[in-house]
Amino acid sequence: MNYSPLLISLKAAVIATMITFVFGIYAAYFTTKLDKAKGLVDGILTIPLVLPPTVLGFFLLVLLGKNSIIGKFLSSYDIFIVFSEAATIIASAVVSFPLMYRTVRGAFEQLDRNMIYVAKTLGLSNHKIFLKIMLPNSFSSIMAGTILAFARALGEFGATIMLAGNIPGKTQTMAVAVYSAVQAGNRTLAYKWVAIMVGISLVSMIVMNKFEKMQVVKVGKGGN
Repeated sequence: MNYSPLLISLKAAVIATMITFVFGIYAAYFTTKLDKAKGLVDGILTIPLVLPPTVLGFFLLVLLGKNSIIGKFLSSYDIFIVFSEAATIIASAVVSFPLMYRTVRGAFEQLDRNMIYVAKTLGLSNHKIFLKIMLPNSFSSIMAGTILAFARALGEFGATIMLAGNIPGKTQTMAVAVYSAVQAGNRTLAYKWVAIMVGISLVSMIVMNKFEKMQVVKVGKGGN
């Protein structure tokens, strides 16, 4: 059994999760600070969550293809996104981003505003309030969102096959490998990949639930 789909999936999911971790947190912070157009911005950031993955993959293909503005710019430096390892990472990051963003945004909005008001009266800047108050008090939710984003990135199929294709040893993730195995009539191989994905996803959900329980216990004790 060739384990390259497992390695490709883990690599794409880990890097994508690192990207969504950073951008998801700052996007959530930015959105909570908005007064006008908050609903519009939130809708744009969340739309990958409700779009069919193949539609999302099509948009990414149009945006990053060799005939697009971005594609032409990158090709001038001999950088090609479509059907590359980078494409698996980008597809995974885009589809998992809304989960991270929504989870963190919900945590930020549930914080006790009195803590923030007191911090401001003590002269703390918004940046320090973000680092010293908002992040520490939302740690459990942030970790839960990170794990959820990782699990989503690991199982991504639609956008990946549209943007990255199905190249064995290069862009063939586990989800794509299941599809290929079924198409080839090799159900034994498909069952093996499904079992591995279910196992990893189950462990991820158990760990995520631990962090969510930590947050519930903290709130129950009067924390935030």
